[in-house]
Amino acid sequence: MDAIAKNVYIEERFPGVTLGVIVQSRGLIQIDAPPAPEDGRAWRASLMGMGDGRERVLINLDSHPDRTLGVRMMDCTVIAHEQTARAFQNRPNTFKAQGDETGANWEAIPGLGSVRWAPPEVSFVSKMSLHWGDAPVLLESHPGPTEGAIWVILPEEKVVFVGDAVLKGQPPFLAHADIPAWLEALDRLQSPEFKGFTIVGGRDGVLSPQVVRTQADTLRKILAKLEKLGGKKSSAPDVADRLADQILKDFKVSATRHKQYAQRLRFGLRNYYARHYASPSRNIVDE
Repeated sequence: MDAIAKNVYIEERFPGVTLGVIVQSRGLIQIDAPPAPEDGRAWRASLMGMGDGRERVLINLDSHPDRTLGVRMMDCTVIAHEQTARAFQNRPNTFKAQGDETGANWEAIPGLGSVRWAPPEVSFVSKMSLHWGDAPVLLESHPGPTEGAIWVILPEEKVVFVGDAVLKGQPPFLAHADIPAWLEALDRLQSPEFKGFTIVGGRDGVLSPQVVRTQADTLRKILAKLEKLGGKKSSAPDVADRLADQILKDFKVSATRHKQYAQRLRFGLRNYYARHYASPSRNIVDE
């Protein structure tokens, strides 16, 4: 666990997500959970004894299984955006691992079996503040990767957790994305408002301003390609196959990750194109 500011820590040793914990006088504010049960147990154990407060709350930055599968293991109140709460309403009560489909990290975790979801108990629409100590912790809606994507902002410590808004060295998740809204969020992140902030990605730890710029450039290129093909009324599978390999060439991907990232792009592009350019009656597969 690494301290990135006073009483603010991140953990990157578990595959799938970068976890956060904020220590305040009332208790611990956790950000996301590891998807594997054994990692969840290890994470809970590492939090024992932190701070003087007894209460705990967990914030989900969006509804992606990589950060929500292990939430029940944390055994505390869960907060998320209203759209994240709605995403759980459209899921079965129990998650069942079903092989390699979306290019997500949980798909590489053996032995997941059946997992009961832990939907949010508290939700909000635009903004929410937690006053558990001397300084507030702000939760803000920043749709882009999903409708329910949020940031956790610590104004006093100058730290912002941005979830999947920024990924380093790996392709974005597009299946439930709104790229124009995503670009607006990244413009905000690059504005003077967040100058000097420590930016924490949901999968890559602390990120530099250059990584944020690269993410925005990547999304603009993807959007331009989709707009061009959308005007030609291409089919979603054709678009996915055509663009996935093109986009992946912009990333330095190891041989072990190539298949996963290619599948992530094909799945995401197929669903994004079906939602934004094809018939509105097309079904979208959950990511």
